[in-house]
Parts: sequence; structure tokens; C-alpha cells
Amino acid sequence: MKRQKRDRLDRAHSQGYKAGISGRSKDACPYHSQDSKSQWLGGYREAIGDKSEGLFK
Repeated sequence: MKRQKRDRLDRAHSQGYKAGISGRSKDACPYHSQDSKSQWLGGYREAIGDKSEGLFK
């Protein structure tokens, strides 16, 4: 079975999450389209929340 590519919006969310965990600024969002940018920022905010709850150091 062929492995399918991940959905673009899922990828944007994942990249935003990684950026939040690594401590990058939310201004570092590489996306310009509203949908992708929204997903990236959602992932970023989720990571910041997880980080503040002590899930990551």
C-alpha cells in the first residue's frame, strides 16, 4: 500500500507545534494563506500551553 502524504493543514499545525516547543517566535510563521497560517498558529499556541504545563523543559 502506498503511503499517502499528510494533509497540508496537519503539516502546518505540526510545524507550528514544533516551533512553539523549540521557543521560536510566533512571528516566524512561514505561511501566508489564511488557513495554513491559522493552523500553524494553533499548533504554536498548543505547544506554548503544553510547555507552560510542564510537559516539556
